[in-house]
Amino acid sequence: MHENTAEEFVWRLTADETVSAYVRGALLIDLRTPRERAEQGLLPGAIVVDPSVLEWRLVPRSGGHLPELTSYDAEIVLVSRDGEASSVAAARLRELGLWRATDLAGGFESWRAASLPVGGDAAVIRG
Repeated sequence: MHENTAEEFVWRLTADETVSAYVRGALLIDLRTPRERAEQGLLPGAIVVDPSVLEWRLVPRSGGHLPELTSYDAEIVLVSRDGEASSVAAARLRELGLWRATDLAGGFESWRAASLPVGGDAAVIRG
């Protein structure tokens, strides 16, 4: 495992920093409920993971991890409705060795406040 320091890692990202992280290859994980996604809109390029199976889906070698997650060095940005649930989830993933797990401060609400695109097409962000 990698020993990280505060100087080399930002623990919470702004909406613009989240876009930059995605463009450089970070996995965006949408933790919102189906109802929240229906009401607020989709996060372009995000993988939807139910919080109840978060550890099983995101921890490499868990037996059920996403195929994109092959290393504990993967950069992961979690997004919840308002940033509270994603902050707690990111801290838990860091405890489990995913040292680059972080979240979008303010959640999807801050994404919308920044007037960033909403929709299911990853090209909207990668542009």
